[in-house]
Amino acid sequence: MIAIIDYGVGNLFSLAHSLKAVGAQAVVTGEAGVILSADRVILPGVGAFGDAAKKLRETGLDGVAKAVAARGTPIMGICLGMQLLLDKSFEFGEHDGLGLIPGEVRPISEVIPAGLKIPHIGWNALEVRKPHPIFRNVEPGDCVYFVHSYYGANCDESVIATAEYGAPLTAAVAKGNVCGCQFHPEKSGDVGLGILKAFCEWDGVESC
Repeated sequence: MIAIIDYGVGNLFSLAHSLKAVGAQAVVTGEAGVILSADRVILPGVGAFGDAAKKLRETGLDGVAKAVAARGTPIMGICLGMQLLLDKSFEFGEHDGLGLIPGEVRPISEVIPAGLKIPHIGWNALEVRKPHPIFRNVEPGDCVYFVHSYYGANCDESVIATAEYGAPLTAAVAKGNVCGCQFHPEKSGDVGLGILKAFCEWDGVESC
């Protein structure tokens, strides 16, 4: 069973529908016991980092997510959920993340050419930098769907994929049994479904 963490942020039911489409049993829940007993866990999220981090703390689900990671259970962050896996964010101030993957969240405006639209919205090709089990169904040139104004920075050792938007932006990260996608696999058609299916079959070991 896959637990989708419900802390009041994110389009949870479209994600649950996508997981059902790849044959996975998924539950949307904010109950610590259910999350801790799950075979795999997904941390979704949309919106501002500070608000989401606050909601995680207020619900106690920040500690639950850390406990999941410590147990070796495969856990995936999606979009803002990926950013929350990092150490801190500089979105409208400075906010602490979960610290499960070293790195920071910074504005894409710092690295992309002036004139490109922000937020970065649309389809971009994934460039897989390091082989990882969640990409076992991804082919060169496959595109996924992004919506973001901030990106994972100073996390080079954990970057497993980038996407070009005037500069190579972090598209996915991984460390041990923890991984994250800046893009939305649930909005990325067959390619995204393939990534979700691979996550559902992943045992939490990084090597392919």
